[in-house]
Amino acid sequence: MTVAEQNARARPDLTAQLRDAILNAEFAPHQRLVEADICAQFGATRASVRTTLLTLAGEGLIERLPHRGARVRAISIGEAIEIVEVRVGLESLCARKAAENLTEDGSEELRALRAALETAVSTGDLVGYSRLNQDLDRLLRALSGHEVATQLLERLQAQSARHQFRLGFLPGRAATSAPEHTAIIDAVLAQDPDAAEAATRTHLEGVIALLRTMD
Repeated sequence: MTVAEQNARARPDLTAQLRDAILNAEFAPHQRLVEADICAQFGATRASVRTTLLTLAGEGLIERLPHRGARVRAISIGEAIEIVEVRVGLESLCARKAAENLTEDGSEELRALRAALETAVSTGDLVGYSRLNQDLDRLLRALSGHEVATQLLERLQAQSARHQFRLGFLPGRAATSAPEHTAIIDAVLAQDPDAAEAATRTHLEGVIALLRTMD
């Protein structure tokens, strides 16, 4: 391996970095993404920034404007609701498949995540709780082994993540959602596909109902 290849591997993935920055509200909706500024902030080349912006535009996180560069795309509550409505079917499928395909290693990961979620709620760590929810989503997708559903969900969840992050900080939300997440985990651990699917559907329908109150 050449030195250039070693350096390339050592550098953090720019697309992941910028995606996380957008999802974590480090960039506001409609904020312009100036190539030179991104290069300076992330220590990246112009070529890598342009590639990243094209990738994130394809994911629906940013929009490219003729002769005006790129900016963070604002996703309305109405669009966020539609995204979660689509996710209901896909995430229910992944939960079902995860229950059907559960391995011993997967069981250990789920139990550890369940304990971490309970700790975050009991200590009032809402930021940590939100991150753990994302970890649970990723783990269920991985356990499902369903590549098409996983690819679709990664794009959809990225687009709706900002609104769901806001929901996580509503008063009393964690106390409501934590048992829903626990029910999903317990159903998968029990290798009960029907219960896993039903628990996932119940949770996401609650998210939709809450989003509608914000519309």
